[in-house]
Amino acid sequence: MTAAPNSPQTVAVVRCPNYVPERVRFAVGRLWDLLDPNHSLIRRGDRVLIKPNCIVPRPPSAAAQTDPTVILGIAELVRDLGGRPVVADSTAWGTIRACLEALGILDELKRRGIEVRTLNHPQAIRLPGVSGFRVPISRVALEADRIINLPKLKSHQQLGATFAVKNMFGVVPGKRKPLWHYLKGARHEDFCRMLIEIFRKLNPAVNIIDAVVGMEGPGPINGRPRPLGAIIGGIDPIACEMICCELIGFDPFTLPILHTARSIGFGCSERNDIEVVGDRYDDLICHDFQPAVQTPLRFSLPRVCKSIAKQTAYILQKRLLGTNKMVEY
Repeated sequence: MTAAPNSPQTVAVVRCPNYVPERVRFAVGRLWDLLDPNHSLIRRGDRVLIKPNCIVPRPPSAAAQTDPTVILGIAELVRDLGGRPVVADSTAWGTIRACLEALGILDELKRRGIEVRTLNHPQAIRLPGVSGFRVPISRVALEADRIINLPKLKSHQQLGATFAVKNMFGVVPGKRKPLWHYLKGARHEDFCRMLIEIFRKLNPAVNIIDAVVGMEGPGPINGRPRPLGAIIGGIDPIACEMICCELIGFDPFTLPILHTARSIGFGCSERNDIEVVGDRYDDLICHDFQPAVQTPLRFSLPRVCKSIAKQTAYILQKRLLGTNKMVEY
């Protein structure tokens, strides 16, 4: 049976060769129409949390964060559909405002009246399959009417690559994330199960992956930009990740998140059950995308303490000196 255009097993691929704003707006609008032809995913008046990948205050040229044109394009699309867009994240380094300022859109979001929030105010949630601990999840995310997951396609030094599922780890407030690498990082299966259950709890309405320019090599922060020329979207995050793997020539089940998802029956990990709609992308498939050299997923206690100390020092520096520049300690 062929999947309907807005079914969970459908993945849309829309070609987008660069970040010219008009091209991006057209691409995200077309992608949305392919996934939601009846425009039923967002209701008028919905408070729609847009969750980009804001990881560290670096400019668009670094390809470390979701590109600003994609963030703005989705925010305006949400507004056109009658929703109230809110751009929100809890960043690994710095603050959401510092990250958006580095992307050059903080003032533009303010000018357009689009709210920016930090994913804070944690609420301890017991998640299935995550034994022994309650996971702190931002109430800002839990209370949103809809969530649009807006990640960047990147290589990843602990998980091979990061597409849809990992991006929602950002709903765990900032300085707590390194601790979870320590608590659940001894086994990839345990850490990835936690990521999947966080994703399942938040249940984003749609995933839209910025693959116009991805990151290869030592991602997710220090890799190299790699032009790919596409925006990929779908309701099912695992189906989206399967197509992302296809685009960059990765075996999906060598990636811990996809391996774990298949083992617990989360999402659609059977390629034959995924219908790709939109543009042809066979000529975009990258056969020499450079993976990241893998490092331990589990952070040591000294590393956790150092990470928390650096983040705290950064926040104090910003408050005292009024600068978003990262200082190494």
